[in-house]
Amino acid sequence: MSPRRILVVVGHPIAGSLNHELARSYASAAEAAGGEVRVRDLAEEPPAYPVSREQLRAHVTELGHLEVGVAEDIADLRWAEHVVIFFPQWWGTYPAVLKNWIDRTFLSGVVFRYGAGLRWEKLLSGRTARLVMTHDSPGFYNLLAYHDAAIVSLRAATLGYCGIKTVGVTRFNPVRGSVATAREKWLSRVAGLGSADGRVPGRARAAVQQPVAVS
Repeated sequence: MSPRRILVVVGHPIAGSLNHELARSYASAAEAAGGEVRVRDLAEEPPAYPVSREQLRAHVTELGHLEVGVAEDIADLRWAEHVVIFFPQWWGTYPAVLKNWIDRTFLSGVVFRYGAGLRWEKLLSGRTARLVMTHDSPGFYNLLAYHDAAIVSLRAATLGYCGIKTVGVTRFNPVRGSVATAREKWLSRVAGLGSADGRVPGRARAAVQQPVAVS
């Protein structure tokens, strides 16, 4: 049985952040458990902002008009069986660099396809996702004041819209003022998640659409 394919996306614009530490801990544990992991660090190479309407659209079998980096991001998303996104909550949602990655990667016709009327086809069905969010606000305040907007938008309006089922949400807070012992516990916790996600289940997984070869 082949290793589980996991795409880790670090949605923080500044290198060396807590999110980077958490992502490294997760990825190392997932690989040690037998998973095949690719890491997309948006601080290292953020996707370019589009300069034309055409750059915001692509077709399932044709990505040639997109920048090389964007085409590679789409290929990684198609390759993955499990997508894990690490990000901080900023202003109630998530950083612009992560939003731009979504805008450039989740393109009309690539991960979903419009149908007649209000219908659409979910082209990433069978895949799963995990969301890991850091924030300063207390959990109750995040829910009451922000309605957990960052998680809701990612889980329902982005991942779910394209067929990816979110199977886990982890929140670490408050980051501001947190001590080393607390952060060590957070790193250990995500390592446990990575270890669990990296293992190939004994039972057959749901069928995942394989990447489409492009010229």
